[in-house]
Amino acid sequence: MSEIMLQQTQVDRVLPKYKAFLKTFPTVQKLADASLGEVLIQWQGLGYNRRAKMLHNCAKEVVENHKGKFPMTHEGLVDLPGIGAYTAGAVMAFSHNLPVPIIETNLRTVYLYHFFKERSDVTDGEILQLIEVTLDQESPREWYWALMDYGSYLKKEFGNPNSKSKNYIKQSKFQGSDRQIRGAVLRTLSGTQKLMTREQILAVLNQFKDIRVDSQIEKLHAEAMVGKTGKRYHLPN
Repeated sequence: MSEIMLQQTQVDRVLPKYKAFLKTFPTVQKLADASLGEVLIQWQGLGYNRRAKMLHNCAKEVVENHKGKFPMTHEGLVDLPGIGAYTAGAVMAFSHNLPVPIIETNLRTVYLYHFFKERSDVTDGEILQLIEVTLDQESPREWYWALMDYGSYLKKEFGNPNSKSKNYIKQSKFQGSDRQIRGAVLRTLSGTQKLMTREQILAVLNQFKDIRVDSQIEKLHAEAMVGKTGKRYHLPN
């Protein structure tokens, strides 16, 4: 759960939400039994709300097909909804202390800084080869912790070298984006127990153009992130 929450989101924003989320859903069974609407309400403030849906789907998959226990293999974890290669590897490394090669922004920073100072368009495949041969086999968990802290320090002191990476994607601007509107729609629906008409939602979100809000409402509905009863919208039951 923490790995999914921390994707493209800073630790200081995640910590209070992580604690509140665990208090509401202390077990995978509790999370699976909840409605998506309940999960989205607890997720408010973290952004990238698709992650909440994927986490919810993951919990349901674990309960329904794995007897409430998460798989213990990398392959088994990747098969779960919303779990990619990095998240699966991070779970193996941090939860089980197994030497699985993983790469994320701070790890990438360390290897780019020390091994590719004169290069650009460095692929993650090249970096992963170095991560694999330098990985502490006895205590990979602590090794990764140290490298991540060091990578964070390097970025603060010397700037972010990830622009040299062929795989690095700069986070898009949030202000005024469709992502901001999507979050605003869900936040609006999270703040009321009533069903809301299109006109009511538009009235609340009048800082955005109606056509853009309409578009995101329909996309959220198509993705089952928003429910609709008659002409009124609501969070999924």
